[in-house]
Amino acid sequence: MTVNFKRIHPDAVLPAYARPGDAGMDVCACEGATLRPGERLLIRTGLVMELPRGTEAQMRPRSGLALKHGITLLNTPGTIDEGYRGEVGVILINLGHEPFDVQPGMRIAQMVIAPVLRADVAEVPDVTQTARGNGGFGSTGA
Repeated sequence: MTVNFKRIHPDAVLPAYARPGDAGMDVCACEGATLRPGERLLIRTGLVMELPRGTEAQMRPRSGLALKHGITLLNTPGTIDEGYRGEVGVILINLGHEPFDVQPGMRIAQMVIAPVLRADVAEVPDVTQTARGNGGFGSTGA
């Protein structure tokens, strides 16, 4: 499978897998910014993407940024649909206690390309019963 990218900013870095077997490609910022504690910003990548038919791109946080600095993605996983042709952006939020500087070329997220299943929706008078039933949040005791 091939994912096509177009650079629309001179500092754009194409996503890449850091190691063989990695699920996510590193996604880089193409601009600098400072995130104050509690602040969220849309960070540009300088890329437009063309996904293969029947796929999506899921944007996910980088564990090192989350652990060391409290930087994560506000809508994780963020979904990019196959038909989107605008610039790829990453919504970062600083949950840490110190300002965080995003530098051009910095790895700020990871992107996982995944297949998409489409479901038919049907309204029914009842649904089948299971052992779990309607047990939800905290129903297993934790």
